[in-house]
Amino acid sequence: MPENAPDLHSLAAYQAVVVGAGPVGCILAERLASELNWKVLLLDKRSHIGGNCYDKLHESGVLIHRYGPHYFRTNNPALLDYLSRFTDWIEGNYFVKSAARNELFPFPINLNTLRQFFRMPDLDAESANALLQERREPIEDPQNSEEFVLSRVGQEMYETFYLNYTLKQWGIHPRDLAPSVCGRIPIRFNEDERYVDHQFQKTPAEGFTAMFRKMINHPNITLALETDYRSLKELLTPDQLLIYTGPIDEYFDYSNGRLPWRSLKFEFKAVPEAYVQPCVQINYPNEHDYTRTVEIKHVTGQQHPHTVISYEYPTAEGDPYYPIPMPENAALYETYAQLAAEESARKPVYFCGRLAEYRYFNMDEVMERALATFQTLQQRFGH
Repeated sequence: MPENAPDLHSLAAYQAVVVGAGPVGCILAERLASELNWKVLLLDKRSHIGGNCYDKLHESGVLIHRYGPHYFRTNNPALLDYLSRFTDWIEGNYFVKSAARNELFPFPINLNTLRQFFRMPDLDAESANALLQERREPIEDPQNSEEFVLSRVGQEMYETFYLNYTLKQWGIHPRDLAPSVCGRIPIRFNEDERYVDHQFQKTPAEGFTAMFRKMINHPNITLALETDYRSLKELLTPDQLLIYTGPIDEYFDYSNGRLPWRSLKFEFKAVPEAYVQPCVQINYPNEHDYTRTVEIKHVTGQQHPHTVISYEYPTAEGDPYYPIPMPENAALYETYAQLAAEESARKPVYFCGRLAEYRYFNMDEVMERALATFQTLQQRFGH
């Protein structure tokens, strides 16, 4: 896998150019190289592979997730089998707490959260459900995130765990966000305190970057980092396959206007102790500027005398992280989706991933999108 070595003015040597070396780009490059025996040029404007899943050693020697915590989970054994070609696994230790009223509550809300919050240690599933039934607002068809949460847990828990966190995370009131934003968070009437419900919850034993590095370590793949696709697009030939995983509005030079994104900034603090937090993530739905602190050592299992805590600050400016789910943004995206469909009808170009589809995907979902896209490519180009 040559890195930064290609003659970028001789792109005709490659049957496919993949823009973006995040999970989607790495998977599609590997599939094209391995299954179709194609020569693939994999580009990324950053100085590393892995996209936002990139992890690296902090100067203290502690492995950190540079762009926020990534918790791999899936219900798809075929996806796990595919990734297992490139990594061994350790079990995912995904537990989150929410800081409120000078206490740490298990989150997402579960039976233990309800017992602690309402000071009712004897609550069982039936009585807890009845308690929330009394406190829920009778909203049959929630139209936004505020209504969705109120219809499930009522005003007090909404204000404690959701309102300010959502305001900080999105810079938008929950009443102006789609129900799906808070709808992703489960509410359980059992004592399961895991962050997610999926059957398989695992972490690459040596980290995500190592997994993706092994994935694209193929003689048919040439990697070019710190390379902006826009500087090369005029050099592509009409029959070259292009897979684009970057922001769709950027591909079309923002011709219909810019799609709004929510961004993040991170502050990393090394601490000369083995552990500081009781779990990997603590949410702060309160007066702090940061939304959460993460001690990823709880997940990586790294043995090290020091630890690193990351503080996450949502921002309106910066690299695109989260598409903002509002009706007007969805309508703007549809205008770009139409342009993408017209582009794909003219030449072999495919748009795939969170940035290219302006959609929030979990890691397993976006990997499945990549593998499904390859199935389409294989049907079209395979022999």
